[in-house]
Amino acid sequence: MAEFPKVIKDLINGFERLPGIGPKGASRLVFYLLNTPEAYVKDLAEDLLKIKKEVKICQKCFSVSEKDICSICEDNSRNHYQICVVEKAIDVMAIENMGGFKGVYHVLGGVINPLEHIGSDDLKIDELVDRIKKELDKENVCLEIILATNPTMEGEATALHIKKRLENFKVENLKVTRIGSGLPIGADLEYADQATLCRALDGRRDI
Repeated sequence: MAEFPKVIKDLINGFERLPGIGPKGASRLVFYLLNTPEAYVKDLAEDLLKIKKEVKICQKCFSVSEKDICSICEDNSRNHYQICVVEKAIDVMAIENMGGFKGVYHVLGGVINPLEHIGSDDLKIDELVDRIKKELDKENVCLEIILATNPTMEGEATALHIKKRLENFKVENLKVTRIGSGLPIGADLEYADQATLCRALDGRRDI
């Protein structure tokens, strides 16, 4: 029985490790690249290396950035007292693309998921609490925290955990809301259309 060359098999195995890519999809990608000009493959390889070398994590919100502080956190025209808490950096892009939200973000880096051994200590929840505390120490501040984790069981559990943590502040100038019902249970922000995201943000509720 004929076999593919080792370099092809290794690349197929590498693509299979990507989310949502199975053996057939991985094989199609490899043979597509095999039949494309070398310059394209070289540019693609360089871009992949640049991701690891040049992309940084914002020290304030933990989204992706080219600098230590991302452009959103640096933007003084944004409402820095309205913080939207999301699971992943790609969720920031989803909300930004709809064009209606003028606050800032906090990226958790995932959700609490005991089955995958991910607890609250593995996420940027302590950093969120510290960030909120610093903002509340300022005078005449009214702070809103929008919990925009995905409406999945893990996302809801994470939002509830954060809400309970924030209840310890016991202050009137801290408002905690949850994105509304524009998103169905089990949906991901990154796949939602702009109209649905707008309804979800506009329909946020106290929790």
